[in-house]
Amino acid sequence: MIIGIPKEIKNNENRVALTPAGAQELVKRGHTVYVQATAGVNSGFADEAYTAVGAEILPTIGDVYARAEMIVKVKEPIAPEYKLIRKDQLVFTFFHFASSEPLTRAMIDSGVRNCQRYCDGVRDVRVRRKPGNAAYRRLQLRCPETG
Repeated sequence: MIIGIPKEIKNNENRVALTPAGAQELVKRGHTVYVQATAGVNSGFADEAYTAVGAEILPTIGDVYARAEMIVKVKEPIAPEYKLIRKDQLVFTFFHFASSEPLTRAMIDSGVRNCQRYCDGVRDVRVRRKPGNAAYRRLQLRCPETG
């Protein structure tokens, strides 16, 4: 699989979704890993740490989304990323659909193949539901594991 790690662009989000050790493990198992330039810097990981374990550095967020079959993120995509997500692309992150109808609609419109569920850390792994959210219900039909 071709896995892409974009730099997080959400305000005050400085984490990176994959460490160099994680990239090394994926490369070792035969996957291609693309990391956006400086994606790990704010978490203490220089680009060279990723290239040393076999990941490739791409210059822009657009390059990462364009090449990857699977996008791995810390936080949900924000508006500038919506247009980068392709039909049938796997986006693995924490989504908060019930609290953001624009995000929910953007993911439905994109044709995203799969979505990771919200985990509240205590009880169950589920997307929190907001009654009456029609966009969420349509997403649930596309991604039954959200319910």
